[in-house]
Amino acid sequence: MQIYKVGGAVRDRLLGKPVTDIDWVVVGATAEEMLAKGFRPVGSDFPVFLHPKSGEEYALARTERKSGRGYGGFTFHASPEVTLEEDLIRRDLTINAMAEDEQGVLTDPYHGQQDLENRLLRHVSPAFAEDPLRVLRVARFAARYAGLGFRVAPDTLELMRQLSKSGELEALTPERSWKEISRALMEDHPQVFIQVLRDCGALKVLLPEVEALFGVPQPAAHHPEIDSGVHTLSVLEQAALHKQPLSVRWACLLHDLGKGLTPQSEWPQHIAHEHKGLKLIKQVNERFKAPRDCQELALLVGQYHTHGHRALELKPSTLAELLQSFDVYRRPQRFEEFIAACEMDARGRLGLEERAYPQADYLRGAATAARTVAVQPLLEQGFKGPELGEALKRERLKALKAYKEQYSQ
Repeated sequence: MQIYKVGGAVRDRLLGKPVTDIDWVVVGATAEEMLAKGFRPVGSDFPVFLHPKSGEEYALARTERKSGRGYGGFTFHASPEVTLEEDLIRRDLTINAMAEDEQGVLTDPYHGQQDLENRLLRHVSPAFAEDPLRVLRVARFAARYAGLGFRVAPDTLELMRQLSKSGELEALTPERSWKEISRALMEDHPQVFIQVLRDCGALKVLLPEVEALFGVPQPAAHHPEIDSGVHTLSVLEQAALHKQPLSVRWACLLHDLGKGLTPQSEWPQHIAHEHKGLKLIKQVNERFKAPRDCQELALLVGQYHTHGHRALELKPSTLAELLQSFDVYRRPQRFEEFIAACEMDARGRLGLEERAYPQADYLRGAATAARTVAVQPLLEQGFKGPELGEALKRERLKALKAYKEQYSQ
Protein backbone atom coordinates (compact mmCIF):
# COMPACT_ATOMS: atom_id res chain seq x y z
CA MET A 1 0.00 0.00 0.00
CA GLN A 2 1.35 3.44 -1.00
CA ILE A 3 -0.26 6.76 -0.07
CA TYR A 4 0.08 9.94 -2.13
CA LYS A 5 -1.02 13.52 -1.67
CA VAL A 6 -2.70 14.57 -4.94
CA GLY A 7 -4.39 17.38 -6.82
CA GLY A 8 -4.93 20.85 -5.39
CA ALA A 9 -2.70 20.40 -2.35
CA VAL A 10 0.32 19.65 -4.56
CA ARG A 11 -0.56 22.38 -7.07
CA ASP A 12 -1.01 25.10 -4.45
CA ARG A 13 2.18 24.16 -2.57
CA LEU A 14 4.16 24.51 -5.82
CA LEU A 15 2.48 27.86 -6.45
CA GLY A 16 3.37 29.04 -2.95
CA LYS A 17 -0.32 29.31 -2.05
CA PRO A 18 -1.83 28.23 1.28
CA VAL A 19 -2.99 24.60 1.23
CA THR A 20 -6.42 24.14 2.82
CA ASP A 21 -7.86 20.79 1.70
CA ILE A 22 -5.71 17.72 1.18
CA ASP A 23 -6.79 14.78 -0.98
CA TRP A 24 -5.02 11.43 -0.71
CA VAL A 25 -4.87 8.51 -3.12
CA VAL A 26 -4.08 4.98 -1.96
CA VAL A 27 -2.39 2.69 -4.48
CA GLY A 28 -2.19 -1.09 -4.07
CA ALA A 29 -4.89 -1.49 -1.41
CA THR A 30 -8.35 -3.05 -1.17
CA ALA A 31 -11.42 -1.69 0.59
CA GLU A 32 -11.09 -4.50 3.14
CA GLU A 33 -7.53 -3.43 4.01
CA MET A 34 -8.69 0.16 4.51
CA LEU A 35 -11.49 -0.93 6.83
CA ALA A 36 -9.05 -3.14 8.78
CA LYS A 37 -6.89 -0.03 9.43
CA GLY A 38 -9.87 1.83 10.91
CA PHE A 39 -10.82 3.96 7.89
CA ARG A 40 -14.54 4.76 7.60
CA PRO A 41 -16.19 4.35 4.17
CA VAL A 42 -18.08 7.26 2.53
CA GLY A 43 -19.46 7.75 -0.98
CA SER A 44 -21.44 5.16 -2.88
CA ASP A 45 -20.00 5.70 -6.38
CA PHE A 46 -16.40 4.70 -5.65
CA PRO A 47 -14.33 3.73 -2.60
CA VAL A 48 -13.51 6.81 -0.52
CA PHE A 49 -12.59 6.56 3.15
CA LEU A 50 -12.17 8.95 6.06
CA HIS A 51 -8.97 8.73 8.09
CA PRO A 52 -9.74 7.47 11.63
CA LYS A 53 -7.93 10.44 13.26
CA SER A 54 -7.66 13.38 10.82
CA GLY A 55 -11.00 12.83 9.05
CA GLU A 56 -9.31 13.58 5.69
CA GLU A 57 -10.47 11.76 2.55
CA TYR A 58 -8.47 8.84 1.17
CA ALA A 59 -9.60 7.39 -2.18
CA LEU A 60 -8.49 4.10 -3.68
CA ALA A 61 -6.74 4.57 -7.02
CA ARG A 62 -9.32 4.12 -9.78
CA THR A 63 -9.99 4.35 -13.48
CA GLU A 64 -13.19 5.58 -15.08
CA ARG A 65 -15.06 4.96 -18.31
CA LYS A 66 -17.76 7.05 -19.99
CA SER A 67 -21.09 5.22 -19.79
CA GLY A 68 -23.77 7.90 -20.24
CA ARG A 69 -24.54 11.59 -20.57
CA GLY A 70 -23.45 14.37 -18.24
CA TYR A 71 -21.30 14.65 -15.16
CA GLY A 72 -22.61 11.41 -13.62
CA GLY A 73 -22.31 9.26 -16.74
CA PHE A 74 -19.23 7.29 -15.68
CA THR A 75 -18.44 3.85 -14.32
CA PHE A 76 -15.48 3.51 -11.97
CA HIS A 77 -13.08 0.66 -11.37
CA ALA A 78 -10.93 0.54 -8.23
CA SER A 79 -8.48 -2.28 -7.53
CA PRO A 80 -4.95 -2.79 -6.14
CA GLU A 81 -3.72 -3.16 -9.74
CA VAL A 82 -4.61 0.44 -10.72
CA THR A 83 -1.40 2.48 -10.90
CA LEU A 84 -0.87 6.05 -9.75
CA GLU A 85 -0.39 7.19 -13.38
CA GLU A 86 -3.71 5.55 -14.36
CA ASP A 87 -5.45 7.37 -11.51
CA LEU A 88 -3.89 10.73 -12.41
CA ILE A 89 -4.71 10.54 -16.14
CA ARG A 90 -8.46 10.68 -15.45
CA ARG A 91 -8.09 14.15 -13.86
CA ASP A 92 -9.01 17.38 -15.64
CA LEU A 93 -5.89 19.57 -15.82
CA THR A 94 -2.19 18.73 -15.79
CA ILE A 95 -1.67 21.09 -12.84
CA ASN A 96 -4.19 18.94 -10.89
CA ALA A 97 -2.59 15.64 -11.98
CA MET A 98 0.53 15.65 -9.80
CA ALA A 99 1.20 13.58 -6.69
CA GLU A 100 3.63 13.58 -3.77
CA ASP A 101 4.61 10.59 -1.66
CA GLU A 102 5.15 10.71 2.09
CA GLN A 103 8.80 11.81 1.58
CA GLY A 104 7.67 14.74 -0.63
CA VAL A 105 8.91 13.17 -3.89
CA LEU A 106 6.89 14.53 -6.82
CA THR A 107 5.25 12.31 -9.45
CA ASP A 108 4.37 14.40 -12.51
CA PRO A 109 3.72 12.13 -15.51
CA TYR A 110 1.74 14.74 -17.50
CA HIS A 111 4.06 17.77 -17.09
CA GLY A 112 1.89 19.71 -14.66
CA GLN A 113 4.90 21.48 -13.12
CA GLN A 114 5.95 22.77 -16.54
CA ASP A 115 2.42 24.05 -17.19
CA LEU A 116 2.48 25.77 -13.78
CA GLU A 117 5.67 27.56 -14.81
CA ASN A 118 4.18 28.46 -18.21
CA ARG A 119 0.93 29.58 -16.54
CA LEU A 120 -1.15 27.22 -18.68
CA LEU A 121 -4.41 25.46 -17.89
CA ARG A 122 -4.08 22.35 -20.07
CA HIS A 123 -6.15 19.14 -20.18
CA VAL A 124 -4.46 15.87 -19.17
CA SER A 125 -5.92 13.64 -21.89
CA PRO A 126 -8.60 13.61 -24.63
CA ALA A 127 -10.92 12.02 -22.04
CA PHE A 128 -11.31 15.60 -20.76
CA ALA A 129 -14.04 16.04 -23.40
CA GLU A 130 -16.16 13.30 -21.81
CA ASP A 131 -17.14 15.37 -18.75
CA PRO A 132 -19.15 18.58 -19.37
CA LEU A 133 -18.57 19.83 -15.82
CA ARG A 134 -14.92 20.38 -16.77
CA VAL A 135 -15.90 23.35 -18.94
CA LEU A 136 -17.11 25.12 -15.79
CA ARG A 137 -14.18 23.91 -13.72
CA VAL A 138 -11.54 25.16 -16.15
CA ALA A 139 -13.30 28.53 -16.42
CA ARG A 140 -13.33 28.66 -12.60
CA PHE A 141 -9.60 27.90 -12.38
CA ALA A 142 -9.02 30.63 -14.98
CA ALA A 143 -10.87 33.05 -12.67
CA ARG A 144 -8.89 31.88 -9.64
CA TYR A 145 -5.43 32.15 -11.19
CA ALA A 146 -5.93 35.06 -13.62
CA GLY A 147 -4.00 37.30 -11.23
CA LEU A 148 -0.97 35.02 -11.65
CA GLY A 149 -1.16 35.27 -15.44
CA PHE A 150 -2.73 31.86 -16.16
CA ARG A 151 -4.62 31.29 -19.41
CA VAL A 152 -6.45 28.35 -20.96
CA ALA A 153 -4.28 26.42 -23.45
CA PRO A 154 -5.62 26.79 -27.02
CA ASP A 155 -6.06 23.01 -27.49
CA THR A 156 -7.97 22.79 -24.20
CA LEU A 157 -10.20 25.70 -25.23
CA GLU A 158 -10.92 23.82 -28.46
CA LEU A 159 -12.06 20.75 -26.48
CA MET A 160 -14.25 23.03 -24.37
CA ARG A 161 -15.79 24.38 -27.60
CA GLN A 162 -16.54 20.83 -28.74
CA LEU A 163 -18.17 20.05 -25.39
CA SER A 164 -20.26 23.23 -25.60
CA LYS A 165 -21.54 22.20 -29.05
CA SER A 166 -22.16 18.56 -28.10
CA GLY A 167 -25.31 19.09 -26.03
CA GLU A 168 -23.57 17.58 -22.98
CA LEU A 169 -23.76 20.84 -21.01
CA GLU A 170 -27.56 20.54 -20.96
CA ALA A 171 -27.17 17.25 -19.07
CA LEU A 172 -25.61 19.01 -16.05
CA THR A 173 -27.88 19.16 -13.03
CA PRO A 174 -28.79 22.62 -11.64
CA GLU A 175 -27.07 21.69 -8.36
CA ARG A 176 -23.73 20.82 -10.00
CA SER A 177 -23.82 23.88 -12.24
CA TRP A 178 -24.67 26.19 -9.33
CA LYS A 179 -21.87 24.75 -7.21
CA GLU A 180 -19.30 25.65 -9.89
CA ILE A 181 -20.88 29.02 -10.77
CA SER A 182 -21.15 30.14 -7.15
CA ARG A 183 -17.56 29.11 -6.41
CA ALA A 184 -16.35 30.88 -9.57
CA LEU A 185 -18.21 34.08 -8.67
CA MET A 186 -16.37 34.14 -5.34
CA GLU A 187 -12.93 33.97 -6.98
CA ASP A 188 -10.72 37.07 -7.28
CA HIS A 189 -11.52 37.54 -10.99
CA PRO A 190 -15.08 36.24 -11.57
CA GLN A 191 -15.36 38.23 -14.80
CA VAL A 192 -12.70 35.90 -16.27
CA PHE A 193 -15.00 32.93 -15.58
CA ILE A 194 -17.76 34.52 -17.68
CA GLN A 195 -15.29 35.55 -20.41
CA VAL A 196 -13.84 32.01 -20.71
CA LEU A 197 -17.34 30.52 -20.90
CA ARG A 198 -18.04 33.00 -23.68
CA ASP A 199 -14.79 32.19 -25.49
CA CYS A 200 -15.67 28.50 -25.68
CA GLY A 201 -19.35 28.94 -26.56
CA ALA A 202 -20.63 27.69 -23.18
CA LEU A 203 -22.13 31.01 -22.08
CA LYS A 204 -24.79 30.96 -24.81
CA VAL A 205 -25.76 27.45 -23.65
CA LEU A 206 -25.73 28.03 -19.88
CA LEU A 207 -26.54 31.75 -19.64
CA PRO A 208 -27.92 32.90 -23.01
CA GLU A 209 -29.45 35.93 -21.23
CA VAL A 210 -25.95 37.18 -20.32
CA GLU A 211 -24.52 36.25 -23.76
CA ALA A 212 -27.26 38.42 -25.34
CA LEU A 213 -25.81 41.55 -23.66
CA PHE A 214 -22.59 41.49 -25.70
CA GLY A 215 -22.71 43.79 -28.70
CA VAL A 216 -25.66 45.76 -27.27
CA PRO A 217 -24.69 49.46 -26.98
CA GLN A 218 -25.60 51.86 -24.15
CA PRO A 219 -25.47 55.69 -24.12
CA ALA A 220 -21.82 56.75 -24.03
CA ALA A 221 -22.59 59.62 -21.62
CA HIS A 222 -23.41 57.14 -18.85
CA HIS A 223 -21.45 54.17 -20.16
CA PRO A 224 -18.10 55.10 -21.74
CA GLU A 225 -17.47 51.36 -22.27
CA ILE A 226 -20.59 51.32 -24.55
CA ASP A 227 -21.09 47.51 -24.66
CA SER A 228 -23.63 46.09 -22.16
CA GLY A 229 -21.76 42.79 -21.86
CA VAL A 230 -18.44 44.52 -21.19
CA HIS A 231 -20.22 46.63 -18.55
CA THR A 232 -21.56 43.49 -16.83
CA LEU A 233 -18.05 42.02 -16.66
CA SER A 234 -16.74 45.30 -15.20
CA VAL A 235 -19.47 45.38 -12.55
CA LEU A 236 -18.55 41.81 -11.56
CA GLU A 237 -14.89 42.81 -11.43
CA GLN A 238 -15.73 45.70 -9.07
CA ALA A 239 -17.80 43.39 -6.86
CA ALA A 240 -14.77 41.13 -6.44
CA LEU A 241 -12.39 44.06 -5.83
CA HIS A 242 -14.71 45.28 -3.07
CA LYS A 243 -15.04 41.79 -1.54
CA GLN A 244 -18.81 41.61 -1.97
CA PRO A 245 -20.73 38.48 -0.86
CA LEU A 246 -22.16 35.93 -3.30
CA SER A 247 -25.68 37.43 -3.31
CA VAL A 248 -24.31 40.81 -4.45
CA ARG A 249 -22.09 39.23 -7.12
CA TRP A 250 -25.03 37.21 -8.48
CA ALA A 251 -27.18 40.34 -8.61
CA CYS A 252 -24.35 42.21 -10.38
CA LEU A 253 -24.19 39.49 -13.05
CA LEU A 254 -27.93 39.62 -13.74
CA HIS A 255 -28.87 43.27 -13.08
CA ASP A 256 -29.01 44.43 -16.73
CA LEU A 257 -30.50 41.38 -18.46
CA GLY A 258 -33.41 43.49 -19.74
CA LYS A 259 -31.03 45.37 -22.06
CA GLY A 260 -30.68 42.18 -24.10
CA LEU A 261 -34.39 42.48 -24.99
CA THR A 262 -34.27 46.07 -26.30
CA PRO A 263 -35.17 46.24 -30.02
CA GLN A 264 -32.20 47.34 -32.13
CA SER A 265 -34.23 50.32 -33.39
CA GLU A 266 -34.24 51.76 -29.83
CA TRP A 267 -30.47 51.42 -29.20
CA PRO A 268 -28.60 52.83 -27.35
CA GLN A 269 -31.57 53.70 -25.08
CA HIS A 270 -33.03 50.95 -22.89
CA ILE A 271 -36.41 52.20 -21.73
CA ALA A 272 -37.93 50.12 -18.88
CA HIS A 273 -35.10 47.56 -19.10
CA GLU A 274 -35.40 47.11 -15.32
CA HIS A 275 -38.95 45.79 -15.57
CA LYS A 276 -38.34 43.82 -18.79
CA GLY A 277 -35.38 42.03 -17.22
CA LEU A 278 -37.33 40.58 -14.29
CA LYS A 279 -38.71 37.59 -16.21
CA LEU A 280 -35.18 36.77 -17.43
CA ILE A 281 -33.69 37.08 -13.93
CA LYS A 282 -36.44 34.82 -12.64
CA GLN A 283 -35.77 32.19 -15.30
CA VAL A 284 -32.00 32.19 -14.61
CA ASN A 285 -32.66 31.91 -10.86
CA GLU A 286 -34.91 28.91 -11.45
CA ARG A 287 -32.59 27.26 -13.98
CA PHE A 288 -29.76 27.00 -11.44
CA LYS A 289 -31.93 26.73 -8.32
CA ALA A 290 -29.98 29.62 -6.81
CA PRO A 291 -30.35 30.05 -3.03
CA ARG A 292 -33.29 32.16 -1.94
CA ASP A 293 -31.21 35.15 -0.77
CA CYS A 294 -29.45 35.28 -4.17
CA GLN A 295 -32.74 34.99 -6.06
CA GLU A 296 -34.48 37.73 -4.07
CA LEU A 297 -31.60 40.21 -4.22
CA ALA A 298 -31.09 39.68 -7.97
CA LEU A 299 -34.76 40.46 -8.66
CA LEU A 300 -34.77 43.53 -6.39
CA VAL A 301 -31.53 44.90 -7.83
CA GLY A 302 -32.79 44.27 -11.36
CA GLN A 303 -35.99 46.19 -10.64
CA TYR A 304 -34.65 49.07 -8.56
CA HIS A 305 -30.97 49.73 -9.43
CA THR A 306 -31.81 52.90 -11.37
CA HIS A 307 -33.72 54.10 -8.28
CA GLY A 308 -30.45 53.64 -6.43
CA HIS A 309 -28.56 55.80 -8.93
CA ARG A 310 -31.28 58.49 -8.79
CA ALA A 311 -31.62 58.30 -5.00
CA LEU A 312 -30.93 62.01 -4.41
CA GLU A 313 -33.70 62.98 -6.86
CA LEU A 314 -36.38 60.59 -5.54
CA LYS A 315 -39.50 62.05 -3.93
CA PRO A 316 -39.93 61.09 -0.26
CA SER A 317 -42.97 58.97 -1.23
CA THR A 318 -40.90 57.01 -3.80
CA LEU A 319 -38.14 56.59 -1.23
CA ALA A 320 -40.71 55.25 1.25
CA GLU A 321 -41.97 52.73 -1.33
CA LEU A 322 -38.40 51.66 -2.10
CA LEU A 323 -37.67 50.99 1.58
CA GLN A 324 -40.95 49.09 1.91
CA SER A 325 -40.11 46.95 -1.15
CA PHE A 326 -36.95 45.78 0.59
CA ASP A 327 -38.73 45.13 3.92
CA VAL A 328 -35.97 47.32 5.33
CA TYR A 329 -37.57 47.39 8.79
CA ARG A 330 -37.14 43.65 9.28
CA ARG A 331 -34.33 42.88 6.82
CA PRO A 332 -31.86 45.79 6.91
CA GLN A 333 -28.99 43.66 5.57
CA ARG A 334 -30.74 43.05 2.26
CA PHE A 335 -31.03 46.81 1.66
CA GLU A 336 -27.33 47.18 2.49
CA GLU A 337 -26.56 44.56 -0.19
CA PHE A 338 -28.77 46.43 -2.67
CA ILE A 339 -26.79 49.63 -2.02
CA ALA A 340 -23.54 47.69 -2.56
CA ALA A 341 -24.79 46.26 -5.89
CA CYS A 342 -25.82 49.75 -7.07
CA GLU A 343 -22.40 51.12 -6.18
CA MET A 344 -20.68 48.29 -8.08
CA ASP A 345 -22.93 49.06 -11.07
CA ALA A 346 -21.89 52.73 -10.93
CA ARG A 347 -18.20 51.83 -10.66
CA GLY A 348 -18.27 49.21 -13.42
CA ARG A 349 -17.89 51.84 -16.14
CA LEU A 350 -14.80 52.68 -18.12
CA GLY A 351 -12.80 55.41 -16.37
CA LEU A 352 -15.38 55.84 -13.58
CA GLU A 353 -14.16 53.04 -11.28
CA GLU A 354 -13.00 55.51 -8.59
CA ARG A 355 -15.93 57.92 -8.84
CA ALA A 356 -17.65 58.80 -5.55
CA TYR A 357 -21.12 57.35 -4.97
CA PRO A 358 -22.91 59.68 -2.51
CA GLN A 359 -26.16 57.80 -3.15
CA ALA A 360 -24.93 55.03 -0.84
CA ASP A 361 -24.76 57.16 2.30
CA TYR A 362 -27.93 59.01 1.32
CA LEU A 363 -29.89 55.73 1.08
CA ARG A 364 -28.43 54.49 4.37
CA GLY A 365 -29.47 57.75 6.03
CA ALA A 366 -32.98 57.47 4.60
CA ALA A 367 -33.33 53.93 5.92
CA THR A 368 -32.15 55.06 9.37
CA ALA A 369 -34.58 58.03 9.37
CA ALA A 370 -37.54 55.79 8.50
CA ARG A 371 -36.47 53.11 10.95
CA THR A 372 -36.27 55.50 13.89
CA VAL A 373 -40.03 56.16 13.77
CA ALA A 374 -41.32 54.51 16.96
CA VAL A 375 -44.50 52.43 17.06
CA GLN A 376 -45.21 52.92 20.78
CA PRO A 377 -46.49 56.54 20.58
CA LEU A 378 -48.94 55.48 17.87
CA LEU A 379 -50.21 52.61 20.03
CA GLU A 380 -50.68 55.07 22.88
CA GLN A 381 -52.75 57.24 20.55
CA GLY A 382 -55.10 54.27 20.09
CA PHE A 383 -54.05 53.12 16.61
CA LYS A 384 -54.35 49.39 15.96
CA GLY A 385 -54.69 46.91 13.09
CA PRO A 386 -54.69 48.36 9.55
CA GLU A 387 -55.02 51.91 10.98
CA LEU A 388 -51.75 51.45 12.86
CA GLY A 389 -50.03 50.42 9.61
CA GLU A 390 -51.32 53.53 7.81
CA ALA A 391 -50.32 55.82 10.70
CA LEU A 392 -46.84 54.28 10.70
CA LYS A 393 -46.55 54.90 6.94
CA ARG A 394 -47.53 58.55 7.40
CA GLU A 395 -44.97 59.07 10.18
CA ARG A 396 -42.22 57.42 8.15
CA LEU A 397 -43.06 59.58 5.17
CA LYS A 398 -42.85 62.66 7.43
CA ALA A 399 -39.45 61.50 8.67
CA LEU A 400 -38.22 61.01 5.09
CA LYS A 401 -39.45 64.48 4.07
CA ALA A 402 -37.56 65.98 6.99
CA TYR A 403 -34.47 63.93 6.11
CA LYS A 404 -34.55 65.08 2.46
CA GLU A 405 -34.97 68.76 3.46
CA GLN A 406 -32.11 68.51 5.94
CA TYR A 407 -29.88 66.81 3.34
CA SER A 408 -30.62 69.49 0.73
CA GLN A 409 -29.53 72.34 3.01
